[in-house]
Amino acid sequence: MNDDQGSLPTRELLRGIEIHRPVHIDVSDSLPDVVAEDVKKWGRGIKFFSKTLMYNYLSAAKLINELVRGEDFKFDVVVAHDWLSIIAGITVQKELGIPLAFHVHSNERGRTLGNGSGVVSSIENRGGQMADMVITVSYAMQDELIQAGFPAEKIRVCYNGVDPKKYNPEQVSQERIKEIKSKYGLKDDDMMILFVGRLVWIKGVDKLIRAMPYVLQKVPNAKLVIVGLGDMRDYLEGLVRNLRLQDVVKFRFEFIPEEERIAHYAACDVAAYPSLYEPFGIVTLEAMSMEKPVVVGAVGTSGMREIVSISGSDQCGFHINPNDPADIAWGITSAIVDPQKRIQYGKNGRARVLDMFSWDEAAKSTIARYQELVDLKKAQNSSNETDV
Repeated sequence: MNDDQGSLPTRELLRGIEIHRPVHIDVSDSLPDVVAEDVKKWGRGIKFFSKTLMYNYLSAAKLINELVRGEDFKFDVVVAHDWLSIIAGITVQKELGIPLAFHVHSNERGRTLGNGSGVVSSIENRGGQMADMVITVSYAMQDELIQAGFPAEKIRVCYNGVDPKKYNPEQVSQERIKEIKSKYGLKDDDMMILFVGRLVWIKGVDKLIRAMPYVLQKVPNAKLVIVGLGDMRDYLEGLVRNLRLQDVVKFRFEFIPEEERIAHYAACDVAAYPSLYEPFGIVTLEAMSMEKPVVVGAVGTSGMREIVSISGSDQCGFHINPNDPADIAWGITSAIVDPQKRIQYGKNGRARVLDMFSWDEAAKSTIARYQELVDLKKAQNSSNETDV
């Protein structure tokens, strides 16, 4: 979608990829007359719903009328990601008769802990029924989709990935590491626990803070660095004051550039992500690729449970109960108290990324699924011709 002013090119070639950006039309003033009561309660969020809806219809119309019917473009598969674009995907599928691959990264019920929009859930479920294939990010998410009513036979799992050449500990100097630690007032021998992400309830940041008194009992020089933005900012600041952890917990309320995020991983001793709901968890891979042990939530829908090996010769971290600060503390202290094990966990994590979770592996897996879908469509067409 274009920006609100329509100032971006509506069509351009970028790195060999042709990009189209429909100019937004604001229909939010008329939506209350035609949408469900659920959406009417969104308040100012109805503008976002309006923009999403128009993006879908304008994108589908441009592809169908301008590119295919006007310029004779040919497409083998139409791909849509989450509820934000599945309406366009369904429209193109119906009008052009090409197979639809629906990528589902999370669902409304899960990411809102059951308090989300019924309209969004309905859009997601319709996508699951209409799509020829549903591609999701973990087997944990696959199970959740099946429970939500998605046809099990349609679902395939393709893990996400990271670029291990970019997320490479050898690319960050010791001077840069010292610079990061000094930014938060950390000494060279302080043990840095890192959280990077949105400050929302499902990420479990409050429980991570509550775990720190337990951590300090075994690791007195531990410091927690929290980097991110979100609705919980005021609550988390108050929690730190109430627990008198101002000297232990350091905040940075912003989303930092990728280069700086990589430097933060290099500076930390362990990365902790006690999420209550995390279908995949790309930050876990980023930390592992930077040779850092990881402590992850492993209750409910947790793709991180599949990413992080917790036993054997390839152990790279620990699974914890994200609802229990004491268990979170156990995972953190277990990861860092033994220097040799801490280093080995990190090396094992990077090896696991190189073997299973690089972007090259993610691309190969995704292309294979698209090819499967194309072959299936050809077989169906051939069968239909034979029947005639």
